[in-house]
Amino acid sequence: MSTYRPCDCTQPMMEGAPEPVISSWPEEPLLLAELKPGRPQQFDWKSSCETWSVAFSPDGSWFAWSQGHCIVKLIPWPLEEQFIPKGFEAKSRSSKNDTKGRGSPKEKTLDCGQIVWALAFSPWSSPPGRKLWARHHPQVPDISCLILATGLNDGQIKIWEVQTGLLLLNLSGHQDVVRDLSFTPSGSLILVSASRDKTLRIWDLNKHGKQIQVLSGHLQWVYCCSISPDCSMLCSAAGEKSVFLWSMRSYTLIRKLEGHQSSVVSCDFSPDSALLVTASYDTNVIMWDPYTGERLRLLHHTQLDPPVEDSDVHISSLRSVCFSPEGLYLATVADDRLLRIWALELKTPIAFAPMTNGLCCTFFPHGGVIATGTRDGHVQFWTAPRVLSSLKHLCRKALRSFLTTYQVLALPIPKKMKEFLTYRTF
Repeated sequence: MSTYRPCDCTQPMMEGAPEPVISSWPEEPLLLAELKPGRPQQFDWKSSCETWSVAFSPDGSWFAWSQGHCIVKLIPWPLEEQFIPKGFEAKSRSSKNDTKGRGSPKEKTLDCGQIVWALAFSPWSSPPGRKLWARHHPQVPDISCLILATGLNDGQIKIWEVQTGLLLLNLSGHQDVVRDLSFTPSGSLILVSASRDKTLRIWDLNKHGKQIQVLSGHLQWVYCCSISPDCSMLCSAAGEKSVFLWSMRSYTLIRKLEGHQSSVVSCDFSPDSALLVTASYDTNVIMWDPYTGERLRLLHHTQLDPPVEDSDVHISSLRSVCFSPEGLYLATVADDRLLRIWALELKTPIAFAPMTNGLCCTFFPHGGVIATGTRDGHVQFWTAPRVLSSLKHLCRKALRSFLTTYQVLALPIPKKMKEFLTYRTF
């Protein structure tokens, strides 16, 4: 097992230096830990072993792992100390209120009864979550309720209470596999689901899981859905060359973003909602301005080594893309058996890691770690850049959290400042 080499993020920002302040960042991400499922017993023939989804809770205290064979593991975070970077544990345990007086949280196994394709945690300690718990468990004291939603092969969505592992709700409506799930970051317990039935559905868990809207328009399976951190937009990606942007206020289509040459399978918003990235089987990631629909950057995935004879023509097809929590990096997983890390303002990856049969990736919410899932049902944890953001980036991130691109362009400020605030300085 490789050891973690911490980055020195204390050096001052120098004139002309790039946005992230990093030193001692290794050329390749280091493998911190790998989790493998136990050998399955007699499972139904319909079951599969893929890890289609992995997720950290927003406060970083839990990790959810769809390990195949209808099973989801809920694992308290951090893992054993020898796998965790120095100084990482204190941050990940910043919210201990959920366990006071009840001992440390324990690993839980959720048997979903169907292949699990999607996972999503609710925002932490939301008042609606406490109301949901109280309604379904009147005999239990009202406590903070962290929720995990699981999207299943039969179109069902099961809602679990994380601390106890109890099933709270079963949402029915989709006619095929629920491929992705996303909660609104605001804590309102609005859940969006994406399905192979070519629809997205909006659910209100604060109203007993009531289905409040069905979004139609895709002609192929919907692979991915992502809600902007400011809760104004929803992006959906299907087996099509375009992605749809929806209003989360009116649930109407805002625009289609066209630019890919093959199916788009993954999407994610930046933490300030100012950028959207989409990943496609065409081996490209496109970075968009979601407010204007403008394409800002193309990140092309090329093979490091000569292609293998008789290799699949889609060997570099992308599977997953995600933003880092501070918004300065991207991670991508592709069929060429590589995890790539990209700096926001560079056109080529800054680091690679070899991984086999990767399917998904996500950053730890406090940074420093990337989790990846594979077709073999494994989860791997890798070191990721831990940076001290420049004051410029922090100001941009704060402003763009409530200003649209059009509002920035209308400000009485110099052109170069507008270009920086709208990410036009690439």
